[in-house]
Amino acid sequence: MSLELLLELGTEEIPAGYLTKAMVALKTKCEVELGKLRLGFDSVQTLGTPRRLTLSIVGLAAGQDDLAEEMVGPPARVAFDEEDKPTKAALGFAKRNGVAIEDLRKGPAEGKKGEYLLCTRKETGKKASDVLPDVLSGLLKTLPWPKSMRWHEGEEAFVRPVHWLVCMLGGEVLPLSFASIAAGNESRGHRFLAPASIELSGTLENYTQVLREAFVVVDTGTRQTMIAAEICRIESEVEGTVRPDEELVAEVANLIEYPVGICGEFPEEYLEVPGRVIVSAMRSHQRYFAMNRPDGTLLNRFVTIAGTVTRDAELVRRGNERVLAARLADAQFFFREDLKRDLEFFAGKLDDVVFQKKLGSISDKVARFTAGAIALAGDVGVDVDSVSRACKLCKADLCSQMVSEFPELQGTMGRRYATLAGEPEAVSVAIEEHYLPRGASDDLPTSDVGALIGIADRLDTIAGCFSIGVVPTGSADPFGLRRAALGILRLLVERTWPVDLVILVERAVAAVATGQSLSIDAKKVCAEVLDFLRIRFRGLLADSVSLPGDCVDAALAVGFHNPRDARARAEAVSQLRSRDDFEPLAAAFKRVANILKGQSPSGTPNPEAFVEDGERGLWTAYQGVLERVDTNLESHNYVKALQILSELKGPVDSFFDAVLVMDKDEGVRDNRLAMLGRINDTFTRIADFRQLAV
Repeated sequence: MSLELLLELGTEEIPAGYLTKAMVALKTKCEVELGKLRLGFDSVQTLGTPRRLTLSIVGLAAGQDDLAEEMVGPPARVAFDEEDKPTKAALGFAKRNGVAIEDLRKGPAEGKKGEYLLCTRKETGKKASDVLPDVLSGLLKTLPWPKSMRWHEGEEAFVRPVHWLVCMLGGEVLPLSFASIAAGNESRGHRFLAPASIELSGTLENYTQVLREAFVVVDTGTRQTMIAAEICRIESEVEGTVRPDEELVAEVANLIEYPVGICGEFPEEYLEVPGRVIVSAMRSHQRYFAMNRPDGTLLNRFVTIAGTVTRDAELVRRGNERVLAARLADAQFFFREDLKRDLEFFAGKLDDVVFQKKLGSISDKVARFTAGAIALAGDVGVDVDSVSRACKLCKADLCSQMVSEFPELQGTMGRRYATLAGEPEAVSVAIEEHYLPRGASDDLPTSDVGALIGIADRLDTIAGCFSIGVVPTGSADPFGLRRAALGILRLLVERTWPVDLVILVERAVAAVATGQSLSIDAKKVCAEVLDFLRIRFRGLLADSVSLPGDCVDAALAVGFHNPRDARARAEAVSQLRSRDDFEPLAAAFKRVANILKGQSPSGTPNPEAFVEDGERGLWTAYQGVLERVDTNLESHNYVKALQILSELKGPVDSFFDAVLVMDKDEGVRDNRLAMLGRINDTFTRIADFRQLAV
């Protein structure tokens, strides 16, 4: 017999950014707990709106499965005395597992030597209704809210005050209490359209149906579909199309329980303000959807999604228009005021903007990374004048009135102001693009100048923070160092610049120490920064690029000074893994490295000193592939180089099968080690094969 469980927690409005994560966490935790309880089920589903969090379990077993578990106790030799009577150890073991002494037995235990005391612990399963209340209460108490609050005298804290609780199993109310509220069978509809209590039958089908009739759409996906339908309806009524914005659709869906679309407009005069500003004002502050003309330019219209059926849609439309117009009027004023000054003026005010107490102002930071950017420009052949000018102006818009009001527009406004001031395009573009990428999936800069400044800026942040001991922890990364590291690595991987990351880090650390007069152990800080970057790079390749972890480890173990090159080596090793003979081939490569134990023997092997056919054959085979391997390594064709090196598998196996490397004769031994060292040196130009899991 199977049952259906329905749990609904009714609250005041949950922040939109919290809801989806809470639903995922509730589903995952519930499935884990049901497994621990030995309660079978068909499916677990979570639903949610701003005013409710819902859990549905379909096909839930009416009771726990009976338990029969093999338990291992103390060694038999200490469980019974010389007269074969049970000792305290045996008595305690029997008591803990609820079995009689005569039910104990001796026998072998998996993974252990000798005989041990054994028993079968049996436990009769309980009714689901008896074990679920405590578990469900625990689930609600442990949901991972970013912030919780207390509003009553009880011990429970929750994201928002709780007003009602539904918990039904098989159509009957389950005795559950949370936040001093006892569970019942009554939910509530839309706050304004159907505020009365609603009696439920306990099934998900009934629940979604009666709430829909009460103007509550409990499924997030359905609300998103309704939002899309409302947008399509409005597009068919006006000459314009809504700019695609899936993130905003998802956010708005978590702000409402019943979506209704309304179209509004704003005065065309505000279109003189940069489009990004208008869209930001609508999106970030009001959660409005921007609209385009047929030619793709911004239209002076917007779509807002109300959470209720309005009695007077025209009144609501005018209200939204007034709110947006006020915000755009401010933006227009800020824009016009900013244009009265140039970027040089704003750049001069950066002395008053603190970056970090020990690391000085934004102006100090710009001076530090400008030196690094100019040096890097010389390394890779990028126009130094453009780099220097863009560095000077790239943070200037932070002091503009527009960016003070709309911080998300930093860089965007700088580019606009630079263009209007007649700055070269390379400079204007770099001012905006040096912030890219802002996230793991964000676009990369299109210009070399922007990419180069972005690298120098991020390196200064990381080097500076590590120099003063401000490093990321498991729960805190206030300066976004992890994101900065990924940005640096993505930029270097995507460009073909012949850079050495070690040199870049050393320059950045030296600039911080000199610029801020810090007394630091530069060598130690550089090592810490490089290790930090290596860990981030491993995650980037293993997670974002989906390369096998051990292949990444093997490539990075021999260096990642040039991230693009390191990625190419990791990809080559990954392709090697796809070969049918990968395991024996990798094992052969590992045998060479393992016997050297991480050492690189000095000296050149003397072929005339070889005494065994196996060593002669290996050296001959190695000499036969060396020129071809070197050619491909120099051109960074690591896949081809590995294909050629795989020809050594047979000679390597034959060598180790027939030759004792550690010969008693010191000269013979050293000559063989020198040969293996030379071969391994070639291997490690690609990867450390000891890191491979074979």
